[in-house]
Amino acid sequence: MTSHETRPGGLTAQTTGTTTDRDGDAPSVLARRRLPDASSDPLLRAADPVAAAEEHVAATALRETPPGHEGGGRVGLELEMHLVDLERPGRRPIWDEVRRLVHDLPALPMGSSVTVEPGGQVELSTPPADDVVLSIAALGIDRDHLRRGLAAAGFGAAPLGTDPARPVRRVNPAPRYSAMERHFDALGCAGAGKAMMSATAALQVNLDAGPEAEWSSRMAHLRAMVPVLVAASSTSPYLAGEASGWHSMRQGVWQGIDHGRSDPFPSGPPAAAWAAYALDAPVMLVLDDGVLRPVTERVRFRDWLSGDALFSRPAVQADLDYHLTTLFPPVRPRGYLELRCLDALPDRWWPAMTALTVTLVDDPVAADLAAEIVAPVHDRWETAAREGLADPAARRAVLGCVELALSRGPVELRSELVALHDLFARGSSPAQELRDRIDAVGPLAVLLEEARA
Repeated sequence: MTSHETRPGGLTAQTTGTTTDRDGDAPSVLARRRLPDASSDPLLRAADPVAAAEEHVAATALRETPPGHEGGGRVGLELEMHLVDLERPGRRPIWDEVRRLVHDLPALPMGSSVTVEPGGQVELSTPPADDVVLSIAALGIDRDHLRRGLAAAGFGAAPLGTDPARPVRRVNPAPRYSAMERHFDALGCAGAGKAMMSATAALQVNLDAGPEAEWSSRMAHLRAMVPVLVAASSTSPYLAGEASGWHSMRQGVWQGIDHGRSDPFPSGPPAAAWAAYALDAPVMLVLDDGVLRPVTERVRFRDWLSGDALFSRPAVQADLDYHLTTLFPPVRPRGYLELRCLDALPDRWWPAMTALTVTLVDDPVAADLAAEIVAPVHDRWETAAREGLADPAARRAVLGCVELALSRGPVELRSELVALHDLFARGSSPAQELRDRIDAVGPLAVLLEEARA
């Protein structure tokens, strides 16, 4: 999952080499310096802290980028994978082992960073590339180097939406994740919260925001695309050895956490809508006397700003910026746009799903045609997650979108798109392919197969 990042990622990432935990052992800027006093912090100086916070969030939500060439625009990719001991695949590697393993990896040739998630998942994050072909090529090259580096140490990495076999368990001891876990426990979504943190993985596609005049229509189009992307990308028919019947158990997990931080934010001017969503979302963590403490009641950030929350101090801008990293809508503005709704997919499928996604968003002709195709299912988020292509409307929309991507997508990725189209056309899907294999040999065998692939 990419839900807990605090560094600039995707389209703004310029890091190279490897890191062990993108949050380190403490929460971003809040833990690296003392909190500001009233004379320096914008929220503490403001006559109306709520209005000042809304203005700050709206101003930083999206950065205008000029219109690109047809079908183009910068693309950043993030692929999460479940780390697997190839000799003992049923055990989850311990934290010291994960840290040492990632620390010893060489810098990757295309500049991707390697980070570690709460359950020991590893994530590759590419620097931004000028188009989808270059971005896919960069991720593919660094993925191959990561595969070889892990294999030399006896490990593999399985890019699947959920860990299909192993029990859910957090191994990363960072204070952020401990506090997150306690927050989810207190708010009654402990199981979903732990599974989201420790047993899910995503393919995240990061895109430029585009011209300001197009932000509202671009965001509306992305929202309408989500059910199709969920139905097409699912690789999570099993979680921890069990099947719930959901087409995407990863999406089922996300729907099980607090809806105030995981639902899509409302339609309307995106910057203002995002600001309102963020201030109404519950506060998860507070830095108190140098210690990250979970918030164990549902308190909106807006209430903290207005003084209606019984916290030990008033909110400062660093709190607000950190709060934004704890919000997980399917499409999240970070200056650029994060598409967070796709499951991680095996190497045979993620290039095609990436090409499909970017083509149907960034190619203006394809985007207009896709809008018509997805209109019948634009609001069927849960149906897409539960039923996938078993829902006739979703199946028609997915097939239509893949056919459109074939006609408008990059010629360099045509063979990958043809293979994906053929999979759907014969009535299967990445999720069904995995389900059939798990039914034949079991979830642990499939996890090992994908880790070795």
